[in-house]
Amino acid sequence: MPSSRPSVTSAGGGPAARRFLLTRRNLVILAAAVAVLVAGYLTLAAGHASLAAALLVVGYCVLVPLGIAL
Repeated sequence: MPSSRPSVTSAGGGPAARRFLLTRRNLVILAAAVAVLVAGYLTLAAGHASLAAALLVVGYCVLVPLGIAL
């Protein structure tokens, strides 16, 4: 029985030609977000709660969404 759903392929024509949705800019921003988050947690472990909070907010609330959205 033939399928009633049309086949969905990428612009390349075959299933192996998939397009990666994150560009180099996205990956650089996400890498910066990971670095800021690691720095935030290390700062928190060192006992500097105010600086750690600022770094974690910038990492989670600014850089991660920016890296996904752009």
